Amino acid sequence: MGFVELLIVAVGLSADAFAVSVCKGLCMRRVNWRHALVIALLFGAFQAGMPLVGWLLGTQFAALITPIDHWVAFGLLGLIGAKMIWDAVHDDEDPAASCPAEGAPLDVRELVLLAVATSIDALTVGITLAFLGVSIWWAMAIIGVTTFALSFVGVALGNQFGARFEKPAALAGGVVLILIGAKILVEHLGLLG
Repeated sequence: MGFVELLIVAVGLSADAFAVSVCKGLCMRRVNWRHALVIALLFGAFQAGMPLVGWLLGTQFAALITPIDHWVAFGLLGLIGAKMIWDAVHDDEDPAASCPAEGAPLDVRELVLLAVATSIDALTVGITLAFLGVSIWWAMAIIGVTTFALSFVGVALGNQFGARFEKPAALAGGVVLILIGAKILVEHLGLLG
């Protein structure tokens, strides 16, 4: 597997992280570049690290991991998305309350859960890379850098829409997370041709 193939895999793997990053940017009144950097670093690191975990597990645990990876991703993204929707719908007094207050610190625990949820498919790719004899370090670098770049850009793009539509943005972000989780589940269950 060459550079072009690994780059295509990296873009595919980072699509979920990009979408979640857009959701994070939706709630920012103006782009907080430090927050964007932290989000991109976390998503890039997890997306790069999961293939290593998968590669190390190799074939001996593939039968145990593959059957449940989509359920874990669906559950995590669904819970976080539902919480975002709940917060947006149940706070009628302050439309901005569903988004963090301006200058509020990032919820690192939530970001780690999102990073894990969006990178679980990379674990399976790592198992595949072990079968193909691909250099795991090269693959990790390409996947990590690609995810970092797309996540950073995603926050900025999301901000362009969120500054105008705070409450609907939080609602849309929650719906998007649930849809990403559902997409992962449907694809892995083979319900799409």
